Amino acid sequence: MSEQVLEAGRYKKKGSTIQGLIQQHLTKLLKEKIILNGSGRTDAGVHANAQSAHFDCQKKILDLTKFLKSINHFLNNKGIAITQIKKRSEKFHSRFSAKLRIYRYVIFNQISAPVIENGRGWHVRKILDVNLMQKGAKKLLGTHDYSTFRSSSCHAKSPIRTIKSIKIKALKNKIEIEFKSQSFLQQQVRSMVGCLKYLGEKKWDLKTFDKVFKSKKKSIVCSTSTT
Repeated sequence: MSEQVLEAGRYKKKGSTIQGLIQQHLTKLLKEKIILNGSGRTDAGVHANAQSAHFDCQKKILDLTKFLKSINHFLNNKGIAITQIKKRSEKFHSRFSAKLRIYRYVIFNQISAPVIENGRGWHVRKILDVNLMQKGAKKLLGTHDYSTFRSSSCHAKSPIRTIKSIKIKALKNKIEIEFKSQSFLQQQVRSMVGCLKYLGEKKWDLKTFDKVFKSKKKSIVCSTSTT
């Protein structure tokens, strides 16, 4: 049995999923039922770059380059591209073996809505205080109980996570917030960005932000949108 690793881009179409389409064509090519396991899930409106996934198969793939070209032949016109395929040991799992995950959240901080980059970030009209947001982000670093930012439908066994770094940078009217961690809770990043936005708008001060974080009460946390 061999185990392969795939990296794919984002595809969104009502009634279709990236996983389903890749599984369908892998099954056809290998002539056996294939189940694709992703390294994580993405919320609605989220784009995945270099998303890794793995599958097990009985058939030996002799030429990985040729196989990569074949699978992309069926997927490229559907907005999906497999960029790499590698053999891994049977102990490897794309989700549980992942050492680092990176979320990059984009805010368009301007009066007019973005046109060319529509759907690629959160449009916020009120000017945000990036310096204050950076101070708030420092409070989120390290190992903590992130229950405050956890979705009610999150099935993780523990709310304890370790955020290794948070970088917030502004370039003209675009603010990018990058989070690095081995794993995140469901909607954790989205909720943290929502709270940082409250801080940037000065609806909250640092004391309130810290109080909300430590309260572990999801009910008082604001969420975010990409529309």
